[in-house]
Amino acid sequence: MEQHTTLGRGFCRADIPGDIGSLLLFLLRVLFLFLGALSSTGAADTEPSRQVWLNPGFLSWHFDRSKDLRGDNWGVGAEVVFTPDHTVMAGNFINSGGERSNYASYQWRPLHWRPSEIDVSAGIGLGVVDGYPYHNGGWFAVLFPLLAVEGKRIGANFTIVPTIKDKVNGAVVLQIKLRVW
Repeated sequence: MEQHTTLGRGFCRADIPGDIGSLLLFLLRVLFLFLGALSSTGAADTEPSRQVWLNPGFLSWHFDRSKDLRGDNWGVGAEVVFTPDHTVMAGNFINSGGERSNYASYQWRPLHWRPSEIDVSAGIGLGVVDGYPYHNGGWFAVLFPLLAVEGKRIGANFTIVPTIKDKVNGAVVLQIKLRVW
């Protein structure tokens, strides 16, 4: 299996069927380059204030549509933004296999853009999650790309979970959030 870049390690053509993996990796690279080019203009406009967001879990669209996996992964979670670049999250949800999972993560979002009073930031997250059978329900580490789009009170987080054969069912994930502070 060919590795494309350090950013794409574990997110290879063989992990996602057909040309979908190549397309998603290309789009992710273009997105990071585009937001990186615009980050200097948006960063000056972003005030470093603490924020608290609540969310009702995740919605996921799995790459392997032949499996009977949940797409509505409801739960409860909280996100605290310390500065525009540094965020922590924690919560729980019903995972795609129908089991309860808990998670906690740190997000580094160094890329910023502010079109039409909407804060857009991109980066990576490092966290832990439990509740999946391939780890006997125990905790394991995760590393994921992320994109946050935030208005004054409503926002969304997007990420891509790569497929890892017999371990992780890949998906595009959406998390809607509400700012409460």
